[in-house]
Amino acid sequence: MKFSDNKYNMIQDILEKTEAEIEKMNPVNILIAGKTGVGKSTLINNVFRENLADTGIGKPVTKHLRRISKEGIPIVLYDTRGLELNPKVQKDVKNEIFDLVKQNKQTRDAVHAVYYCIQANSSRIEETEIDLIREISSVLPVILVLTQSIGKPAEEFNTYLENLNLPVAAVQNIMAEPYEITEDYVIPAFGLKELIDKTLQLIPKEAHDAFMNAQHADIERKAKAARRWASRYVATTFGVGFAPIPFSDASVLIPMQVTLLAHITAIFGISMDKSTIVSLIAAVGGTGSATMIGKTFVANAFKFIPGAGTLIGGLISGTTASIVTSALGLSYIEVLSIIAVKEREGESIDLGLIERLMRSQFKKNIKLNRKELKTKDLEFEGDEALNDAYASYQEMEEDTQSASRAQKTSRALSKFVSRHNPFNKKK
Repeated sequence: MKFSDNKYNMIQDILEKTEAEIEKMNPVNILIAGKTGVGKSTLINNVFRENLADTGIGKPVTKHLRRISKEGIPIVLYDTRGLELNPKVQKDVKNEIFDLVKQNKQTRDAVHAVYYCIQANSSRIEETEIDLIREISSVLPVILVLTQSIGKPAEEFNTYLENLNLPVAAVQNIMAEPYEITEDYVIPAFGLKELIDKTLQLIPKEAHDAFMNAQHADIERKAKAARRWASRYVATTFGVGFAPIPFSDASVLIPMQVTLLAHITAIFGISMDKSTIVSLIAAVGGTGSATMIGKTFVANAFKFIPGAGTLIGGLISGTTASIVTSALGLSYIEVLSIIAVKEREGESIDLGLIERLMRSQFKKNIKLNRKELKTKDLEFEGDEALNDAYASYQEMEEDTQSASRAQKTSRALSKFVSRHNPFNKKK
């Protein structure tokens, strides 16, 4: 698929604006504490995107603290290394944490919260750890994260810790990734969404966007945040002072749509490259140049709006423009949700299927009226829109796999027939 330079520049503009949005975010800074072997790396990799514990750059800050970060992800994690029950080590770690908090206070590097990890199946906590938790809690909000929480003992350990009345913000049982008991029985991952929720209640509001971008444990929450923002953006842009424009000037919608898509991409924080953006834009805007895509996009949208054909060649009202742009934003969010899920699960994305899915979701959303679109914005619980998009993608995957198997079978049969055809044999 080839595009003119103008069209390509539009794609580049989306990527550059996305990068600018991320750079504007106030980074979130979290301390991860706990003894060696309690599952801190597993927790980090399952809460935050791009396997941050494995792929992030870990720089020693002090003897016992390591700073983990990665370009393009607005989060910094401070990991305590070698935190054992040795009183001297614990004293050193405590002093290093206090120094870190003091040095970075009221700066962009200020630590916002602590995940103190304890392995739940140990069902015990030493007095020295309790003392350390109390001292850390005096300067930072702490969530006790009970890792590998299997069965009733983990629940009882949670109750025991709650009854200690430690000055912590919360106690959360988690299973960071599925745990296989037998070949036939696997305990699914749980507790990460609750951990996300409790973290958002602790960190400053100005760090919420950064945390949302960095986390990938709760894709539905990303979609909700994106829809809330998109709904406000469309209402403000097209509801206040958007004068009707001639259809011939429909390309004026481009900057508004670029801003919309860039901000949504920044909220999701997924690895979007040019080819992916091209596929999504091509699905609804055609393959014209940037100066034509606005008109092409609106013309394509009108095909799905009952009675809108009479507007071609006439004026595009603010209401019509908002419906078209809302449908674009909602469809983009639904497709990015699928991409985020696949990325989290380490699965590859078929760009052909993603393009088809974008076109399919856009056709569904553009047929909704303004009231229905607004209602869809508020569908936060039991997200039917995301379930529908995911089901559509899975159906497309299955169709593609079936077609591929049929082609392989056909080729194999043709080869068999060719080899065994007596007329092909030399006389």
